[in-house]
Amino acid sequence: MKSKFFIFHLWSLISMINSTPLHEEDDDFLHCLTQNSDPSQPILSVTYAPTNSSFSSVLESYIRNLRFATPATRKPSFIITPTHFSHVQAAIICARSHDFQIRIRSGGHDYDGLSYVSEFPFVLIDMFNLRSVDVDMETETVWVGSGATLGEVYYGIYEKSKIHGFPAGVCPTVGAGGHFSGAGYGNMMRKYGLTVDQIVDAKMIDAYGRLLDRESMGEDLFWAIRGGGGASFGVILSWKIKLVRVPEIVTVFKVERTVEEGATEMVHKWQHVASQTDNDLFIRVVVMPSEKKGLKTVKAKFVTLFLGSADRLMGIMNQSFPELGLQIHDCKEMNWIESVLFWSNYPMGTSTQVLLDRMPSSEKFLKKKSDYVQRPISIGDLEGIWKKMMELKKPVMTFNPYGGRMSEISEFETPFPHREGNLYKIQYSVNWKEEGNDADAHYLSLIRNLYDYMTPYVSESPRSSYLNYRDVDLGINENGRRSSYSEANIWGTKYFKGNFDRLVRVKTSVDPDNLFWYEQSIPSIATFADSK
Repeated sequence: MKSKFFIFHLWSLISMINSTPLHEEDDDFLHCLTQNSDPSQPILSVTYAPTNSSFSSVLESYIRNLRFATPATRKPSFIITPTHFSHVQAAIICARSHDFQIRIRSGGHDYDGLSYVSEFPFVLIDMFNLRSVDVDMETETVWVGSGATLGEVYYGIYEKSKIHGFPAGVCPTVGAGGHFSGAGYGNMMRKYGLTVDQIVDAKMIDAYGRLLDRESMGEDLFWAIRGGGGASFGVILSWKIKLVRVPEIVTVFKVERTVEEGATEMVHKWQHVASQTDNDLFIRVVVMPSEKKGLKTVKAKFVTLFLGSADRLMGIMNQSFPELGLQIHDCKEMNWIESVLFWSNYPMGTSTQVLLDRMPSSEKFLKKKSDYVQRPISIGDLEGIWKKMMELKKPVMTFNPYGGRMSEISEFETPFPHREGNLYKIQYSVNWKEEGNDADAHYLSLIRNLYDYMTPYVSESPRSSYLNYRDVDLGINENGRRSSYSEANIWGTKYFKGNFDRLVRVKTSVDPDNLFWYEQSIPSIATFADSK
């Protein structure tokens, strides 16, 4: 009798998630899910098949790059949006037994779509329901669900304290899971280091469906997921982060200068100052082609967070960077959470409630790439770069200064190795609105052209890149779970340099079958050896 009731209950749940019948193998997968999850937490209520009326809206709600929202883009066989760790366990166990690839999505800002696209049949585990932010002011720590956005993290902290913050990204709709596991950085990194430098624990499900924390996973795996890309090793459910102290008053400014107003000389001087100045000061430069009244030019936008008063900031700027011509009226004093809104381009006076909005104001077709600069670029070479940008018209470059506390930590402390010897990081960006393969090809050629032009001015052997700016142009694993070390080493050393080999050893130990495979996942030597 119990067996008949179970079968009836199972088919009732299946009918809830599907409007048309599924194939027998899909029914088997759903049955597997119910068999391997907690009965008190019905997994089929958070499972979506393509025949479900909500499937498309769930899939598309966290696609941030419209290049991967086309009818031709392969869709997952199932989407699972876990609300309980047993849902993740079941998804892993059943994906393995039914030969599905696994993709793990927290916020959808993965620039090349690797968290929600695959050429193989796959299951998407979308973490957006696991987004709790539990602040403990006694220990000054927070448990953050991987599906939380950075905006939700910042809002949760500010609700509890006006003198605490967290050094992470400036875009509030970015998902914490991917941001944290890819190292993460923000405008306080010169004072407090990278995001991963403040992570003290994590909870995850491994390739065997086991629930682990830092103690049970061991220090090697804990090291790997803090900057090595968590999706190579398992599904991280939540992270424990250590809060940092922020002053009651911080200062920001945003100043734009064109080439005709001396932008070239200012950027040149910025290269010598930004990584060496007071650790409380972070000055980003956004360089973009511009046209005004038919005159083509380049403008540089200097955007700053200073952890202190405007008067102290002016003293530092007048001494170290007078070329910018900063005036006291350019500076705005505010509290830390208001600076988060400022950096997110919200108007002054915007309510902090906006940080709880999970959707960006708009999605675009986009491509991004990255580089590291280790020697200042001369004024003459900067002029050549500006000329190239004006020729291409569209790509933008963002310069983020290094130095400070971030560079004082060993490059081997976490998988992120780009701490010493770099003056700043470049992010290349191009966005467009036109649809179609021709538009994609055109804009991709523009950013690749600029990237190629920059070759003489950036790091070499290897020409390094930042993991959280995913870039499949660097190379991919083309042989699925049988991908080789030599194949992955091409792109792996660009992200991880000398830490790549340690990541491979950890991967081989914890996921020898390479269940958590994707186009730029860490390979397992055991799997490749078995294929020979």
